Amino acid sequence: MTRFVLTVTCQSTRGIVAAVSGFLAEMDCNIIDSSQFDDLGTGRFFMRISFISEEGKTIEDLSAGLKPIADKFKMESQLHDHSQRMKVLLMVSRFGHCLNDLLYRWRIGALPIDLVGVVSNHFDYQKLVVNHDIPFHHIPVTRENKPHAEAKIMEIAEAGSTELVVLARYMQVLSDKMCERMSGRIINIHHSFLPSFKGANPYKQAYQRGVKLIGATAHYVTADLDEGPIIEQDTVRITHAQSPDDYVSLGRDVEAQVLARSIHAHIHHRVFLNGSRTVVFPPSPGSYASERMG
Repeated sequence: MTRFVLTVTCQSTRGIVAAVSGFLAEMDCNIIDSSQFDDLGTGRFFMRISFISEEGKTIEDLSAGLKPIADKFKMESQLHDHSQRMKVLLMVSRFGHCLNDLLYRWRIGALPIDLVGVVSNHFDYQKLVVNHDIPFHHIPVTRENKPHAEAKIMEIAEAGSTELVVLARYMQVLSDKMCERMSGRIINIHHSFLPSFKGANPYKQAYQRGVKLIGATAHYVTADLDEGPIIEQDTVRITHAQSPDDYVSLGRDVEAQVLARSIHAHIHHRVFLNGSRTVVFPPSPGSYASERMG
């Protein structure tokens, strides 16, 4: 039996769920999990269905059978083989907490992805990456060579058939051209103090102002810096008794967790772009284990 994921986006109207579920039944498929959302504000409908083909149907078989329904409802639909791991390129500068966390989750199978490589503008994590048998690419970035550096990054991404780029604390601003070219396929992570505390040491600024919550935001990268559609956020509470170093340590922890959760949602096709926002379906009870083993 083969497991698939079907994602659907279209204008909201009656009969969509019945048509899709009826089609899967006719194709001898068993639905495992289904999530849907009707955005009353935009009139858009979003659905994700995880199902098993009990008769060995292929993506080509299913796509051909789905086409009349997709045409009728003017759907944007995609079928994914659950066993196919997404190809991911990581990018990092000198803060390694997110990179270390992702490599650990990848190594133990908690993040089922194929790592095509790690790009960095520094050599700090070359040994770590190479020790994981992952290609390491050092691409220094200056104001003068930035177009050339981004061209090399895109060459690496295309050579590895990269489907997702993750900025694991990569401290370089990507050009509008690259953001547009990889729209919906680049995830960034940053602390939640923006725009209040900018600069090199936002945690020290937060400490000096007595901030009581530290958080992190993972979002898709757009030409608007740190303003792309948000995928995942979280916070941790702190007290007056904690030091600036505590702020930094807690901030690193929440950044790593939020980034990992956002990647997990993306690679399992639970994130839908909805204008400047996202629709993110939560994993169903017990699905983390099955997704991890995907």
